[in-house]
Amino acid sequence: MTYPNTETTPRQAALLAGIGYVLLFVLAIFANFMVLTGLLEPGDAAATAANIAESEALFRAGIVAFAAIFVIDVVVAWALYLLFRPASNGLSLLAAWFRLVYTVFLGVALIFLFLAVRLVSDSESLVAIGAEQRDALVLMMLDAFNYGWLIGLVAFGIHLGLLGYVILRFGAGPRVLGILLVIAGAAYVFDTLAHALASNYDDYASVFLMIVALPAVVAELGFTVWLFTKGGKQQQLPA
Repeated sequence: MTYPNTETTPRQAALLAGIGYVLLFVLAIFANFMVLTGLLEPGDAAATAANIAESEALFRAGIVAFAAIFVIDVVVAWALYLLFRPASNGLSLLAAWFRLVYTVFLGVALIFLFLAVRLVSDSESLVAIGAEQRDALVLMMLDAFNYGWLIGLVAFGIHLGLLGYVILRFGAGPRVLGILLVIAGAAYVFDTLAHALASNYDDYASVFLMIVALPAVVAELGFTVWLFTKGGKQQQLPA
């Protein structure tokens, strides 16, 4: 019996990864900026807990968006591996593993968002520990989510750096794109190290945000455009 050739081509993998990136952009903007940043009142546990309680449906929608990001990132990791394996099977596989590690950290960090919404919606928690302690725990859960995600971003940064290196070393894409991906990956790693080493990080948070956001947005948007327009057109499936 013969079977039809259903192997995913590099071009198909590039388009799949591009679609995944578009979905990730939309979901991340909603979940991180519209939900978490919109409801969080830095340093004010009571106001933060009240915001979540008043907008519980929105907060839960943010959790669902993060869960969707968790799933889509697995697909994107697989698609990017298929795209770049003709250039270097070993390095593209390593890059995929680092993205999966990042994804696992995001999935584990989601536990803290579930606990946060449980605290504000469960009247028994309020009776058992009191309003002030409950509010403090809610804020701590949000911090725990951010720190878990932050650790995962080290792996994500290495993932981007490896993709950039494959592009630069093997000509798997435009050289400028490879450079941008390496810079963006280094920025993610640098930001996490700064969180860990700088006791006064919050005093310069806006500066560090620009250090990460600017190269990341330019590199990943450029990467997405390349995936849709040129990605995989020159690569051949490995024998």
